[in-house]
Amino acid sequence: MKHLLASFLAFGLVAGPLLATPAEAQRRTDQGEARKEMRAGNIMRAREIENRIVPSMGDAEYLGFDYDSTAMAYRLKFIKNGKVKFVDVDARTGRVLRRSR
Repeated sequence: MKHLLASFLAFGLVAGPLLATPAEAQRRTDQGEARKEMRAGNIMRAREIENRIVPSMGDAEYLGFDYDSTAMAYRLKFIKNGKVKFVDVDARTGRVLRRSR
């Protein structure tokens, strides 16, 4: 039994969730909130937001998004010429709130 637990720990099967940082824990909470709000029809699906925003970013490479449950906003992340750019979008309306330069 001791060897089995040691094996699990070595492969991160037991320790992984125990070592989550506060940021990772918040991200999981935000993802759960996003799913709940989408099911309730309160916010747009991430795919809808992506379909609106990604084409407007030209040749910038799309890296993904985060959802902020407090602001009810998506933050889409792009990179172009080595510079990271963010686009914040209202999850309820799809309206762009801010673009980083």
